[in-house]
Amino acid sequence: MTEQEMTVVEHLAELRKRIIWVLVVFVVALIAGFYFAGPLIEYLKQEPIAEGVPIISLHPSDALRVYMQVSVLIAITVALPVALYHLWRFVSPGLRENERRGTLYFIPVAFFLFVIGILFGYYVVFPMIMLFMTNLTGSIGAEPNYGIGEYFGFLFNTVIPFGVLFQLPIVVMFLTRLRILNPMRLAKMRRYAYFVLVVIAVMLTPPEIISDIMVTVPLLVLYEISVWLSRVVYRKQLKEDEEWEREYGMQTDEAVQ
Repeated sequence: MTEQEMTVVEHLAELRKRIIWVLVVFVVALIAGFYFAGPLIEYLKQEPIAEGVPIISLHPSDALRVYMQVSVLIAITVALPVALYHLWRFVSPGLRENERRGTLYFIPVAFFLFVIGILFGYYVVFPMIMLFMTNLTGSIGAEPNYGIGEYFGFLFNTVIPFGVLFQLPIVVMFLTRLRILNPMRLAKMRRYAYFVLVVIAVMLTPPEIISDIMVTVPLLVLYEISVWLSRVVYRKQLKEDEEWEREYGMQTDEAVQ
């Protein structure tokens, strides 16, 4: 077996070990989440939304289904920073020392943005959708009653995508750090990115112009923040490259002489 093949095997073994660590943390958080899910379910069930609309159980397994959904959300939230840390550890050997330190800061920021995205989806987007749906149900003369399983399934399908979408700035910064993206490329992609974000906002909100605007504007702002952060990282990289060239380029010239 050649040295290169050994390196590939070692990388795969390391990747496997880190995936196992993430899965262990996820399973432990899932078990703990099942224990703490009750109070969170009670809060989510009482909060918002279409006040006065009863939430009922339509199937014997509804309660277990809701407990599992909430537990999975808790486990994802807890395991996210651990997964990001192990991702950083896996790619860090290919980075310079200053790049390792810089990318390490992305982990708490990514976790913070994920939580902010979840809160934005729950407190801003979800009430608008529920109000629209409830009024639409009343307009056809039907009495709104929500099955608890369907209610929480709809809730998570609405809010979790915003936790993912709010990762956009950190993903752009990380890819810029890895020299995969740069601000010039992002600027050229702006019109296409705007179109995609507008489509996403329209798909995630009720067919109402105000709701569309309230979701579209934050997403567009996130993209512009991403471009600005990429520009900051890119300028810092250029400066670091110049310093590296001055330091090690001179050493190379002296060695040649």
